[in-house]
Amino acid sequence: MSKYSALFEDEDDVFLGSPTSKLMDIIFNANNDVVRYDLENFMKRRAAMELFLEEKFGEDYGKEIDMFIVENRDSVETKTKSLSIELMGEIVSKSE
Repeated sequence: MSKYSALFEDEDDVFLGSPTSKLMDIIFNANNDVVRYDLENFMKRRAAMELFLEEKFGEDYGKEIDMFIVENRDSVETKTKSLSIELMGEIVSKSE
């Protein structure tokens, strides 16, 4: 295993990189207006989720999230990849 393997999830992948790294490539190269729109939409959803969690768990919901991440690492990684791919699709489809 190379010292760079932590950077890439699929070392043997022809395109090298994880869905998150590919998302970053798209963000930096896609139409700026499209990226801004989708990132603003993402942030609104994130804000709504945080307000919802704060309402349900109080201001210490961050500790609950941290514990959830540790206890459900594989599921969180899978969902992170899925969200990255979803956001890539949104940006690419609007940039064509």
